[in-house]
Amino acid sequence: MKTKDIVILGGTGFVGGHLAHRLAAEGHRLRLLTRDPERRRDLRVLPTAELIAADVHDPRELVRHMEGADAVINLVGILNERGDSGTGFRRVHVELAEKVVRAMTETGVRRLLHMSALNADAQHGPSHYLRTKGQAEDLVHAAAGLKVTSFRPSVIFGPGDSFFTRFARLLRLAPGIFPLAMGRARFAPVYVEDVVHCYATALADPHTIGRRYDLCGPRVYTLKELVEFTARVIGVRRKVISLGPVLSALQANVLEYVPGKPFSRDNYRSLQVDAVCREPFPDIFGITPQGIEAVVPQYLGGRRMRARYQEFRRLARHEA
Repeated sequence: MKTKDIVILGGTGFVGGHLAHRLAAEGHRLRLLTRDPERRRDLRVLPTAELIAADVHDPRELVRHMEGADAVINLVGILNERGDSGTGFRRVHVELAEKVVRAMTETGVRRLLHMSALNADAQHGPSHYLRTKGQAEDLVHAAAGLKVTSFRPSVIFGPGDSFFTRFARLLRLAPGIFPLAMGRARFAPVYVEDVVHCYATALADPHTIGRRYDLCGPRVYTLKELVEFTARVIGVRRKVISLGPVLSALQANVLEYVPGKPFSRDNYRSLQVDAVCREPFPDIFGITPQGIEAVVPQYLGGRRMRARYQEFRRLARHEA
């Protein structure tokens, strides 16, 4: 593959860190734009990566750092905002996408890989998050002259995630009963390294231009099943009780005001639609996605649990 100069927005985040390691290993030159270069010192050891202190919301800085690049990857996104007006979501998802498009047009950079979300829908998304994700996705695909590929993953898991890791922390703090809002909501969690593989592949494959790819893992679970799985992995006994719509909405209204927003009204609205794919994992990427059972215990479980799953994977490979 030809070596490329790539600008990554959100390159120091969860997905961005994994992607930076993959692209650097392939020899690409990376410009990781971040407010705080010290946040991810581990990325400084990547021989072809440069962490650049920059405000990605400043159009002048975007233009300056995109000059001479071959591609831009926008991974920036938020799951919650201050308040519940949608203003924060619009700024981070839509307005930033507009600035990225203008900067790319001004600098002549044509290739864009864009992070969207499963169920993103500009018109009918039930939450600010899903509507603004949909608006940003539509905006970049409509931009004249750009060669865009967007990805719409279900919940992404892997070392450093904010899903299993967060629930593990909450489960350890909880007493014997764990009340769970929207426990019947369904997900098909996708492994971060599989998502990263799709980004890396798309950079080299022009057949992906103009496409929007839904990305899901191999199995569908309810939220309750995923939380119970997390409890088993970390070795705690908790009775997970799935709350109905009324109590789920009440929990969202209460936790909306808890520092860190472990659950918000907008999260509750997003869970009105299942985060599952209608089609199998896209064949163009040439992989079979990995499931949570083979991965999560490796970074979340204790020594005994990790050993058990390593043996499970060894036997599975032997039988295959």
